[in-house]
Amino acid sequence: MSTKHELILRYIEGLEVGEKISVRQVAKALSVSEGTAYRAIKEAENQKLVNTIERVGTIRIEKKKKENIERLTFAEVVNIVDGVVLGGRDGLHKTLTKFVIGAMQIDDMKRYIDAGSLLIVGNRLRAHEFALNAGAAVLVTGGFDVADEAKKLANKLNLPIISSSYDTFTVATMLNRAIYDQLIEKEILLVEDILTPLAETITFSPKDSVAYFNEVNRETAHSGYPVIDRNNKLIGIVTSRDAVGKPKTDLIEKVMTQHPITVNGKTSVASAGHSMIWEGIDLMPVVNDSGILDGIISRQDVLKAFQMTQRQPQQGEKIDDIVKSQMKAVSDQPQNVEFTVVPQMTNQLGSLSYGAMTTLLTDVGNRAIKMHKRGESVPENMTIYFIKHVQLGSTVTVEPRILHMSRRFVKVDFDLFSDSELIAKAMVMYQLFER
Repeated sequence: MSTKHELILRYIEGLEVGEKISVRQVAKALSVSEGTAYRAIKEAENQKLVNTIERVGTIRIEKKKKENIERLTFAEVVNIVDGVVLGGRDGLHKTLTKFVIGAMQIDDMKRYIDAGSLLIVGNRLRAHEFALNAGAAVLVTGGFDVADEAKKLANKLNLPIISSSYDTFTVATMLNRAIYDQLIEKEILLVEDILTPLAETITFSPKDSVAYFNEVNRETAHSGYPVIDRNNKLIGIVTSRDAVGKPKTDLIEKVMTQHPITVNGKTSVASAGHSMIWEGIDLMPVVNDSGILDGIISRQDVLKAFQMTQRQPQQGEKIDDIVKSQMKAVSDQPQNVEFTVVPQMTNQLGSLSYGAMTTLLTDVGNRAIKMHKRGESVPENMTIYFIKHVQLGSTVTVEPRILHMSRRFVKVDFDLFSDSELIAKAMVMYQLFER
């Protein structure tokens, strides 16, 4: 049976894109308390089903697919630039395809503006009307107002006119940053991207027998299986270790592991993989906020995802990418790495930042481990027990040394030099992540 929270989310998902909703409206429509409605609307906002805008309200927006995440809705633009909607509120749910800065004559704008565009411009009244007639929304910078005729046209065409107090350069920078951040978000693999869905997952009921489990396990040889009730709610997990030596007439509910470690579909694959390593498990159920099973991920799924992401081109540059782009293997000692300290790697004092150094150490250690043993490794703990100031522009050499390697753990020691002077010493313990 669905919870009130799930019913409200389904109700919101069924609304027409562009429709306004409120806590009171949802509470009245579904006969729930306003507190319950408020929490569900907030969850819908996290799921990108709705967007809340100051002085406008909450509107249903189209849920963007992952491959289209770099596109913004006009509702999101309002929030990014701290804008005020002057007209065309009913079009806030629409998605913009590009933004154009109106630093040109109107006749020249015709080559750049088309339906779905956003024209960023100051108080040029003719440009406002021209853009609206071309199917584009308008973002007026400098906090200027627009003519009443333009507002009426915007309302008629359902194309937003937004006013922001920021100048044109600042607005363009803010929007570019938002798109850039979403490109980075697009590259982050989530559990929902790699899970085996419920429809393809072998599950057991708590009332199934050990004999039936043994029969299924012989055919599939999987490491574990979720146990769910009639509503697909996860209640446990059962493995061959749980059933071995048990009477065949015993029920699954008697031998299964209750309250298993689970993960949400929106969790990053890296985080899920780290949990699997720390807990020493090969299979992890994926559940939603109500505990309903969405599917499973295995250790093999996570390993394949790690290997795939290493081969993918990067669209949004992160600090890790900047750090790694400076790293070069030393020709005569390939396990050693050289890098140059660039501005993005420094702190407010102009020294190599601790964050950049952490990235360098863990990545150099991973390289050294792969040279000795195939497979992925995850840092478990790090100790930096000597460090000196490393200024901007310095060339640093990192020398890793594997002190000990067992089946599950690797201990790596590091010496960092600049101009032949020792500038840092560290030690990192890694866990090996193998099939």
